[in-house]
Amino acid sequence: MSKLPEPIQNDIARAVRLEWWTLFWQTTIVVVLAFVLGSSQAMKSAWVEDLLGLIPAGVFLLALHFEQRAPTKHFPFGFMRANSLAFLIAATALLFMGGYLIYDAGMKLIMQEHPTIGPTKIVGYEIWMGWLMIAALIYSVIPPVIIGRMKQPIARKLQDKVLYTDSLMQKADWMTGLAASLGIIGVGFGFWWADAVAALVIAVDIVHDGFRASKIATAELIDGAPRKIDSDAMADDADQLQKVLEERYPDSTVRIRETGRYLAVEVTGIEPPDNPPTREELWPGKKKDSWRFALLSFAR
Repeated sequence: MSKLPEPIQNDIARAVRLEWWTLFWQTTIVVVLAFVLGSSQAMKSAWVEDLLGLIPAGVFLLALHFEQRAPTKHFPFGFMRANSLAFLIAATALLFMGGYLIYDAGMKLIMQEHPTIGPTKIVGYEIWMGWLMIAALIYSVIPPVIIGRMKQPIARKLQDKVLYTDSLMQKADWMTGLAASLGIIGVGFGFWWADAVAALVIAVDIVHDGFRASKIATAELIDGAPRKIDSDAMADDADQLQKVLEERYPDSTVRIRETGRYLAVEVTGIEPPDNPPTREELWPGKKKDSWRFALLSFAR
């Protein structure tokens, strides 16, 4: 794997800074929500979702640490797939926790549990606890939405699905805050079921994120064709690269797989050329993006 160009190194450094900011702000949000949870199921689900928001940032930083390590005797191809493994870990955590929250909220509805949100005293004044919950939820939305938007263009440049999934979760955090707030207000008006329904909405959103992410992560780990960062369709650069190689070597079989943020290509069925072309020569797009083309091998 060739050394990454300076602009990409700068993008990685910026992504690292944003993920550390994510860990900081998410931690403050988790602490703030923990103080006002009460018996609200919607607040519990919002708190769990914010707690889960620590996972993608953490695994991104951990995966990047391993990805940059040199190959070893036991790992001769290096650790480029650390990013894919991190992506699967984050997706699995979302799926399992979302499933648990759906079960928990569903049981609350079936058992018709009535949450109570009573008053509390602050500096001698009595105030409804729901207002404190809503204030905490508003705080929990602002930092993630801002940081999530900042991450998206960087994730696209780096073709980093962990970072992109993290940014989507954070950008959509306002929906969690809105759903939980409506649930709390509903309880205040006497609609006991509003709290559990809001919790269900949040849980379904968590499962949706986890399911979508796990599909793409699994495809990477079983050598599926490279996917777009925002869908299950084949990545444009990989598709164009395959066409270039098939035109240049018409009697060969060209296979491309994604290894983390990188592309690995195997050309089989022909004699390996004496003077194989460089990856920069074959890259169909802008040369500055050829860093993504990490491996090229020929075999009879």
